[in-house]
Amino acid sequence: MKNILVVGSTGQIGSELTMKLRGLYPGGNVVAGYVRGAEPKGVLLESGPCEEADVLNAGQLAGIVSKYKIDTVYNLAAILSATAESKPLLAWNIQINGLINILEIAREKGCAVFTPSSIGSFGPETPRVLTPQDTIQRPRTMYGVTKVATELLSDYYHTKYGVDTRSVRFPGLISHVTLPGGGTTDYAVTIYYAAVKGEEFVCPIKAGTFMDMMYMPDALKAAVDIMNADPTRLVHRNSFNIASMSFDPEILSAKIREHIPGFRMRYEINPVCQGIADSWPDRMDDSCAREEWGWKPDYDLESMTVDMINELRKKLGK
Repeated sequence: MKNILVVGSTGQIGSELTMKLRGLYPGGNVVAGYVRGAEPKGVLLESGPCEEADVLNAGQLAGIVSKYKIDTVYNLAAILSATAESKPLLAWNIQINGLINILEIAREKGCAVFTPSSIGSFGPETPRVLTPQDTIQRPRTMYGVTKVATELLSDYYHTKYGVDTRSVRFPGLISHVTLPGGGTTDYAVTIYYAAVKGEEFVCPIKAGTFMDMMYMPDALKAAVDIMNADPTRLVHRNSFNIASMSFDPEILSAKIREHIPGFRMRYEINPVCQGIADSWPDRMDDSCAREEWGWKPDYDLESMTVDMINELRKKLGK
């Protein structure tokens, strides 16, 4: 990788991944692609090239790829799980029709493509504990349906046309930099904000609901490492299970209370989010990612909690 286009660069993952890539590849072009209404600001705007890059505008994307001699595209444009349930046609349009545009450009211009999948690609029939790499995927949400289609389309373009497509199934992602954007696991971010502010947290997910989670630095590492992996070692491509930690709201709140003893939490269950969470795995088996490209997370619940609290205290002036 040298010349990279990040589509969706102002989102939860994209805003941090773009900056990481610019640090890793200072001699190349790391282009922050955005849509109108979500323009880059601050250091993201000032530290490198930025271009309007709507996944539904194939001509616009192709022009950027040619202009900057792009060799790798990170396709992060997506409508997240909870939001996608209220806007299913928009989610399909962006996630699938947008992906087709990117895959076609990659086929024509020889780019590698990373389009993330998710724990949302699984469904209620999927084994919940140590979910295998290859298993039944019958999601009941539009977000999940688009993620399964994303995996299949990406593999199809690799098998049929030789496009270098790779991806991971992200767990719920936790970050102190960018606020979440409508996902089912958002509570695991907003709970830290409430704790640091000294507020009571109202949890929308019921006790006993375990979900895979990951701290953003590990997610960024995975996104970079898989694209740098030796392709001859890859048995799988789209998409690898990756795991870091699994917990329910009670475990998370207890961990926060070890560092902020006065923290309080109560429950007001969101039936839409709870229904989605109930269809997802408790924990994925990521042995294939570990074996095929050396995946290994750096953070666990304790180290993530310490870092989240410290960083949010600085951010919020607490």
